[in-house]
Amino acid sequence: MKTEIETLSPTRIKMVVEVPFEDLQPSVDAALIKIGKQINIPGFRKGKVPARVVEQRVGRAAVLDEAINDALPKVYDDIIRENKIRPIGQPEVEVTEIADGDKLAFTAEVDVRPEFELPAFDSLTVEVEPVAMSAADIDEQIDGLRGRFANLKEIDRASIDGDVLLVNISGATETGEEVEDLSASAMSYELGTEGMLPGFDDAVRGAAKGESRTFEFTPQNGDWSGIPLTVTVEVVAVRERELPELDADFVSMASEFDTVEELRADIDNRLGRLKKIEQGNEARNKIHDVLLEQVDIPLPEGVIAAEIEAHFQDGHDSGEEHRAEVETEIRTGLKSQFILDKIAEDEELTVGESELSAWLVQQAPRYGMAPDAFAQALVEAGQVPMAMADIRRAKALAKVLESAKVVDTEGTVVDLAALDAEMAALAAGE
Repeated sequence: MKTEIETLSPTRIKMVVEVPFEDLQPSVDAALIKIGKQINIPGFRKGKVPARVVEQRVGRAAVLDEAINDALPKVYDDIIRENKIRPIGQPEVEVTEIADGDKLAFTAEVDVRPEFELPAFDSLTVEVEPVAMSAADIDEQIDGLRGRFANLKEIDRASIDGDVLLVNISGATETGEEVEDLSASAMSYELGTEGMLPGFDDAVRGAAKGESRTFEFTPQNGDWSGIPLTVTVEVVAVRERELPELDADFVSMASEFDTVEELRADIDNRLGRLKKIEQGNEARNKIHDVLLEQVDIPLPEGVIAAEIEAHFQDGHDSGEEHRAEVETEIRTGLKSQFILDKIAEDEELTVGESELSAWLVQQAPRYGMAPDAFAQALVEAGQVPMAMADIRRAKALAKVLESAKVVDTEGTVVDLAALDAEMAALAAGE
């Protein structure tokens, strides 16, 4: 097989390929067998039609077409593997010559991951917030625990953050058309948690029982994307929490401890670990940003354009600003993949079965599924390779952090090597 590879741009190549006909013969034989199983010819059992008869019935051209459709993907994959090409997306293939008994010639253009240089990992530095603990942090956690056992008492005053409201909600367009997705009755909501629509808390704060408030809301996705809506909130009741006394009886009832001091010490320990984990996550995010800033990579514009169009294929395009945001996200995501994949290849990182299992256990709750069910869903959707790639990229980022310098804003060097131990201890409930 003769192959020439031409670089069209830093992100696109063209292959010019000639395949000797003898290399196509297995596919021709397979094509005759496949077609023979699909046609009925009097005097022959289905699937037992001789090759010469099949060819006489459907014609040589049909046999060659079937053989080429079978052979081209295999030839393309062989070229990709042998030349260590990293394609992005599907190739544009054009058969340029079919010389029966002599050769098959075709071209294939495909976007590829560009070549680029990575910085020395030990030259990278990121700054993170220090781990700071205070009595107020512990008090907040304890109050949260007390809140889970609180009684709700209806009160007659203007609502403030922390109150639990009972509300009716409705939404409508400028023309008065009701929006069913924004309709709810007797909904319980804690004011100040910012857990509802943007603008909800600001609109309702200060409202008393029996009052109604309205605010404007423009969805960014869904059936009403980009359409201004008016939301009306009726406050049916304002309720405040009556927290139980923080004493030994409450501690024994709400936890495995006997005294308030034991509970505070445990919260102090666990909260400290959580803050260290948050610090580690901050370091990962910032080292990722540093890599994006320092590495200059040409991006395949065709791939980006295709992904933008795919994003808006549902027709929910709310304007140039929204489209620009989507394009920025796609460019950043693609650049990140290029960088982390190269790091993973250079460092020869692999993903083991135990790592995939741990990832499944971690991700399954996000989808409300058990790990086994989540794993089966990934298999059925053909997304296991995508999951493996995500795990490998996370390992690549962790590899960079092993050499990079991480300091907090007070100048203290952060030891991220201890982070895994902290996470393991937290997961084990220690």
